[in-house]
Amino acid sequence: MTSDTLTIALTALLVDAMIGWPDALYRRISHPVVWIGRLISALDRRWNGGGHRIARGALAVAVTLGAAVVPALLLTWALMALPFGPVLLGLLAWPLVATRSLHDHVAAVARPLAQGDVAAAKGAVAMIVGRDLDDRPQPIARAALESLAENASDGVVAPLFWAAVAGLPGIAAYKAINTLDSMIGHMSPRHALFGRVAARLDDLVNLPASRLTGLLFVLAAGSRRAWRVMRRDARRHRSPNAGWPEAAMAGALDIRLSGPRRYHGVESPEPWLNQDARDPGAADLLRGLALYRRAMALLGLGLALALAL
Repeated sequence: MTSDTLTIALTALLVDAMIGWPDALYRRISHPVVWIGRLISALDRRWNGGGHRIARGALAVAVTLGAAVVPALLLTWALMALPFGPVLLGLLAWPLVATRSLHDHVAAVARPLAQGDVAAAKGAVAMIVGRDLDDRPQPIARAALESLAENASDGVVAPLFWAAVAGLPGIAAYKAINTLDSMIGHMSPRHALFGRVAARLDDLVNLPASRLTGLLFVLAAGSRRAWRVMRRDARRHRSPNAGWPEAAMAGALDIRLSGPRRYHGVESPEPWLNQDARDPGAADLLRGLALYRRAMALLGLGLALALAL
């Protein structure tokens, strides 16, 4: 990490926290992740067939990474020669951070749930999770909190971590890998082989940020219980990474997360995190959002302190 890369990460975080990605801008130019997704979809259609699917998938990963990283390297070379080059690069990195949009999507679930409008909350949570949900508030709150915890790592801390390590090329590479995983890295019959390299690579690049996100939740909660639950339960999660922020969130709020859920009518017997605690409700979702805001503030403070040293 250098002062330049830390400046890039801090600039991206601050701009995104203040304004997010405005709808008017999205309507005009869409979003860089959408551009990456279009390339991945094209490669999936063209190459995901016949034999050697793992090798074909690895080639798709390489092409996608090249399409993301090469322009980032060229922009870095061009802009670093200018005054305030790292700030300009931070502005280019800003769309690749989801601090505000994650908060807004989860708040769109929390507000109606707190007012007793379960139908509206269920509709809002369906925008961020893919599981089957009934009309009880507890599973809706649980799904939203799990999404908040996991995506705090994937959507905020991990991209900023790689921006701090390697600047604009680092965050561009991370978002390419993360988008590959979300599109082809699942264990469906179509993608079990073609997406294997993408899934393994995503696990690897998310490893440091998932632990850091859990620690940020522990510090933001100021709770020994959050630390104990994270240390005890994180590895019980089906994911090698998502268990860390989710277990820390569960311990901080003294609720249970993860656990069995249904996808398209099929039961998935996932283990509980903080199993003996109660199920979350609407008030816990509001508390989770407050914890997220404190954790992201700590992240920004940490970047600023590292830059000042």
